[in-house]
Amino acid sequence: MTVSRQPLDMRRSKVFGEVAETYDASRAGYPSALVSTVLDYADLGDRPAVESGAGTGKATVPFAAALGDSPLLCVEPDARMAAVLRRNTADRPNVRIHVGPFEEWHPGDTRFGLLFAATSWHWLDPDRRWDLVHDALAPGGAVALFWNPQGVLDPHLHAALAEVDRRHGLTITPHAELSSSYGDTPGHWPGMLGHWPDAECRQDGRFTDLRSLRIREQAHYDTDRYLGHLASVSLYRALPADRRDRALADTAAVLDAHGGGIDVEHHHDLFLSRRR
Repeated sequence: MTVSRQPLDMRRSKVFGEVAETYDASRAGYPSALVSTVLDYADLGDRPAVESGAGTGKATVPFAAALGDSPLLCVEPDARMAAVLRRNTADRPNVRIHVGPFEEWHPGDTRFGLLFAATSWHWLDPDRRWDLVHDALAPGGAVALFWNPQGVLDPHLHAALAEVDRRHGLTITPHAELSSSYGDTPGHWPGMLGHWPDAECRQDGRFTDLRSLRIREQAHYDTDRYLGHLASVSLYRALPADRRDRALADTAAVLDAHGGGIDVEHHHDLFLSRRR
């Protein structure tokens, strides 16, 4: 697999709120092993944590539970996503929510022991994000950036879905890769487009103890849930409605012809570093 660095269309970061409920119902979460790995690395003590781009809380909920009474501030730019996030964390008094872009949020006098971003780091301004992280963290504070791309387990289903994608001119869809093509290197997948944060962080020089690791987890989506997942992906949201509907209908036909769903392996890729 050859991965090249390409610019992201930042306008696509604004589309998730259109389908906030679908996003919440269909998107995959993050395993407890990832949460415990991050918190063991951060060794928070009495310092608070902050999440950038919390969305509807796919990572917020397990982190808030694992943090117990320790405070967690969630920064989410879209009010529609934040409304679902607020509902999902209603039983967690340790969670506070700030609605607005992370680039416009200010930590004030608070310095955090952990900043994490779940499948959202790539939407932050690349010219400012490391400055923002550095300013938010206490000395020794941890950064945890993670994604959960997936690979298709069945080669025959993968080939049939690839034909649908070709017909509709779609590239780098969530089912574009076989799980076996991912190899063993975190961040080595087309959706990352060469944006794995290790090199950028090393070049910055204000962070140390850099680590990258991968946690694998298999999952099954029935046809309806998988279509909801696709409908919440920025690539599909950016399509004209009629073209999106045709692509989803053709995908559904393939899934129904292959047993009514799709088996995938999520590759939970995690990057860790800490402020010097």
